[in-house]
Amino acid sequence: MVDFDPEQLKAAENLRVGNILVGGVGSGKSRTSLLWWFHYICGGMVPINKSKVYKPITRPVDLYVITTAYKRNTLDWEQEILPFVFDRRKIHFKVDSWNNIAKYEDISNACFIFDEQHVVGYGKWSKTFIKIAHKNYWILLSATPGDTYSDYMPVFIANRFYKNKTDFEWKHVVYKRFSKFPQIERYINTDILENYIQNIVIKMKVRRNTIRHFHTVEVKYDKKLYDTIRKDRFDIWKNKPFKNISGLCAGLRKVVDSDDSRMLATRQIMQDHPRVIIFYNYTFELNALRVLMKKMDYSYAEWNGELHQPIPKGKEWAYLVQYTAGAEGWNCIDTDTIIFYSLNYSYKIMEQSCGRIDRMNTKFVDLHYYRLVSKAPIDQAILRSVKDKKKFNERTWMHEQGIVIEEKGKTK
Repeated sequence: MVDFDPEQLKAAENLRVGNILVGGVGSGKSRTSLLWWFHYICGGMVPINKSKVYKPITRPVDLYVITTAYKRNTLDWEQEILPFVFDRRKIHFKVDSWNNIAKYEDISNACFIFDEQHVVGYGKWSKTFIKIAHKNYWILLSATPGDTYSDYMPVFIANRFYKNKTDFEWKHVVYKRFSKFPQIERYINTDILENYIQNIVIKMKVRRNTIRHFHTVEVKYDKKLYDTIRKDRFDIWKNKPFKNISGLCAGLRKVVDSDDSRMLATRQIMQDHPRVIIFYNYTFELNALRVLMKKMDYSYAEWNGELHQPIPKGKEWAYLVQYTAGAEGWNCIDTDTIIFYSLNYSYKIMEQSCGRIDRMNTKFVDLHYYRLVSKAPIDQAILRSVKDKKKFNERTWMHEQGIVIEEKGKTK
């Protein structure tokens, strides 16, 4: 027997091939998508809630799940599918990561569940996804499906609303004139796009028992050094000028994020919350956090591009997680607190990070999220983007600051 909330049952009933199932992190998207495959694609029925009705699959359709490497390795999907009993000799079930999606581009007449949506843009993954979608049953699962119409473009093409990227852009995109890099000025015929989105997005709002509390903690920064680097555009750490806007932004962030006040604020938060997850962006931040943990004689573990250590146990611990490596695909119900040592450029990644502790089976009601933010212009601009649910754009922000890029990529 499998337990489902009414919203999950409603979502499974409304799902169609080509849809995006949108639900907050920990809302049960995996289980709901499996019910859709088992019941509506394969013709079977699993005992739901108090019902004892079971019907074996009448239309065997192989199932492929494309998810994060972490969820593949931890066998999350294998656990989710256990209640859905079927003959493994007749139906092929495979879970793999997005990195290996190209292995399956020749599969046809199967069902694909694309977990943790990674088809924003028009890169290699998106093109392969479109090839697979045109030959199979499929749905996407996402907590944050898209910020702009362009984010939906691969899904529109997979649904055959458009032939390709050129067709989409010709009908809907107006680029800025005289811009030194491709920059969208506006979208046209948006009523058509809105109609497409309404038709393919299935929202699942599962009632939660948790309440999120966001705390913005003001920290200091070296204003004099910040202004000097911004003005001179000189990398004091490498003793040479910054070559581009990205390098300059990284330099400004290093000034801001390396201030000792961040470690002090982190230490004060941990006195009230002895078990914390700490998200960071850069290696120099990790090094500072390691120093802090040793000074506090604190038990800690790491999740980053090099280390995939398990979450510590005990009454006092810290889990140091790099955004890119660990913003999604795992969860922890042993703490109610996350510290954002620095902000990430992407609202989506920030939202995914929040979801690591906001789970349906957590014992906590009140969840606390501490954002360490200085008064530095770049910190404030990133915070505004996060609050506006947008991705911070270095080029656009620097242009607003009066810094433009020459043809050769040097600052001016």
